[in-house]
Amino acid sequence: MGEQEKLKIFDDNKNLIGVATRSDVHRIGYWHEAFHCWFVSNEQGIDYIYLQLRSNNKKDYPNLLDITAAGHLLADETVEDGVREIKEEIGIDLAFKELIRLGVIDYCVVQEGFIDKELANVFLYKCGNIFDDFTLQVDEVSGIVKTKFIDFTQLWSGEKGEIEISGFKINDDGQKQIIKESVNRDQFVPHQVTFYKEVIQKIQEQIR
Repeated sequence: MGEQEKLKIFDDNKNLIGVATRSDVHRIGYWHEAFHCWFVSNEQGIDYIYLQLRSNNKKDYPNLLDITAAGHLLADETVEDGVREIKEEIGIDLAFKELIRLGVIDYCVVQEGFIDKELANVFLYKCGNIFDDFTLQVDEVSGIVKTKFIDFTQLWSGEKGEIEISGFKINDDGQKQIIKESVNRDQFVPHQVTFYKEVIQKIQEQIR
């Protein structure tokens, strides 16, 4: 996505106040809309959650684990249009009606020269996919992994310091490499812990 793309912007009371470029949105710190979709699966009675590995070409948070598929909603897009992010980033073609709406979660991350204040429209997809089903947009996403949902939950509750992930990534030479390793919180995009906990709670309500 280009830095000059236009996004709708909102004030602190979540009222629409206009449109700004993506670069200004993050420089000035306007509230703006995003689309998030988390994939979960149940395999032999065990729930798993899927994560993307962000490309090291990304301007924001390169090489970190993140939401299965996510992106900004452009000024002329509706929330329903957000499904394009899933197809673009990870190659899974879904209809909006296949997603479970988890609600809007707002969060703010402030770093030097970068203020990310998102109104995230969060969705869940109960998938039956295998790793071979994913086709990655490698300039955005360099890998897909999964971890046990209970482990993911305990990582963000503080009960575990590390969890096991498994999956694959695409190397710089275009070759697929299998991943199986332990990761900690530092290897995730630094969304607020309260954001991760709220997402986890909302997913739990849907998979119980």
